[in-house]
Amino acid sequence: MVYALLIVLIIVVVDLVISNSMIQVTSQELQFNNLPESFRGFKILHITDLHSKSFGNKNEVLIKAINRQEPDLVVMTGDMVNSRDNDFTVLFDLCDRIAGNYPIYWVNGNHEQGLDQQYLEQIMGYLKAKDIPVLKNTAVRITRGQDYINLWGLEMAMRYYSRSINGQHDYRFGAKQINELLPNVDEQELNILLTHNPVYFETYANWGADLTLCGHMHGGMIRIPFLGGLLSPEVSFFPKYDAGLFVEDGRYMYVSRGVGNGVFPVRLFNRPEIAVITLR
Repeated sequence: MVYALLIVLIIVVVDLVISNSMIQVTSQELQFNNLPESFRGFKILHITDLHSKSFGNKNEVLIKAINRQEPDLVVMTGDMVNSRDNDFTVLFDLCDRIAGNYPIYWVNGNHEQGLDQQYLEQIMGYLKAKDIPVLKNTAVRITRGQDYINLWGLEMAMRYYSRSINGQHDYRFGAKQINELLPNVDEQELNILLTHNPVYFETYANWGADLTLCGHMHGGMIRIPFLGGLLSPEVSFFPKYDAGLFVEDGRYMYVSRGVGNGVFPVRLFNRPEIAVITLR
């Protein structure tokens, strides 16, 4: 019994190092019937939930991991800083090092939305100066020759991050809410949605997102074998969309485990992740 407990303790201690310092690159190939021919093999690198964490000096480890993938596009889907931050050096150093190499697109997460206005404006000003578009309930066309795909960004109100506030409200981000923020899509075209909160996958799929990329869940903080992530940031147990690929009526959502820790200080059996999605 003592030996068994010792072995478990050793495993936990070793994994605390691995899960809080060693970045994992997850590769996923997804097939779409409406993908233009020139976008076959197009590679999207997805970073989320950095929470101002640095891997090595000036995030050298993370930057090397990004560069090794040679992506066609980089997307950042929120919580790249903490809502209590007033120093954004880690984020700015990261963007300084990669902005010249790849097109980058950004959507805010709940932590950016929770910043004091002066700090949010500081980040938005920096991103504008770096030619990193912020997709706030709008879209851009990513082009290759005469072909294009649509990249959408969705930012929902903070209340939709909790189904209950003070036990008095039950919020639901459904068709009515998404249609108030985004127009209808042409389903003959490929539509990729960037948003932070994965909870409303059914809404995103019904709206017309062929692929949704998001984070927020941190992989459930602590991952339990065969059961998945233990906690959501709202401290609900075993969230449905904790990490990885989900499919709804032929439409995809990839929930990255993210790279930082957020309010919960540690990860367990849950390595920091950057995801690489290749379109087929």
